[in-house]
Amino acid sequence: MYLEVTKNEAGADIQPVPILFVHGMWHAAWCWSEYFLPFFARQGYSSYALSLRGHGGSEGRKHLRWASLDDYVSDLVRVVGQFEKPPILIGHSMGGMVVQKYLESRPAAAAVLLASVPPAGVLASTARMFLRHPVLVTRAGLTLDMAVIIKTPELMREAFFSLDIPEKVLLKYHSLMQAESFRVYLDMLVFNLPKPRPLSLPLLVLGAQDDRMVSTGEVEVTARSYGVQAEIFSGMAHDMMLESGWKKVAERILDWLGRQNLSPGIWKP
Repeated sequence: MYLEVTKNEAGADIQPVPILFVHGMWHAAWCWSEYFLPFFARQGYSSYALSLRGHGGSEGRKHLRWASLDDYVSDLVRVVGQFEKPPILIGHSMGGMVVQKYLESRPAAAAVLLASVPPAGVLASTARMFLRHPVLVTRAGLTLDMAVIIKTPELMREAFFSLDIPEKVLLKYHSLMQAESFRVYLDMLVFNLPKPRPLSLPLLVLGAQDDRMVSTGEVEVTARSYGVQAEIFSGMAHDMMLESGWKKVAERILDWLGRQNLSPGIWKP
């Protein structure tokens, strides 16, 4: 199966390890290409973004509805295995859950969880969404179609962005959104949750104060589950890599990576 991997090669000052970004629900590699890939490449990190199966330019769209969380993890395993060095993994939202599941049994140089689905899954976020939009959530469950949750630009703005996002930008991002696996939603609801434990690798957990998908409390629980402390960005919504304040997030990750004394290591797939 072909998996789309978008890349921005680093310039002259090459950092010791590459970065691999993993997107969340309804997104694809494009969400990292907008700002994060060129930013980190300019800082000397060879930067890559994976489109999970059925997303973006990757194959598997026909059977996307029943793709499992383990399928997504296997996509990540396959791409990571192509690196000469263990990469830094940065996962957003559902991508953060994919990274958590990957790290249960596999190595990475470091990891960043960005507005990640917490180890307890999406039950709390589903309840919050149901209180706001009971008809939409019910329809998604009856039709097995997760796309109805972000069917309109207004619904997508509520889910992912600050309310002052320019209309032109909102419409652009909405045109890039797509369907999502209902099976993965069920896995993150109850059937395939991670088993968190303190990790031997450096881990950074970041969240957004105005996130309407993953609460700051859930971000803090995620961090505690892995023995670290969460950091919350004020004035920012769920899509932290696309918000107007994206650079503050990128600079914090960059500063944190610079303090980790990462070395290339030896890759053992």
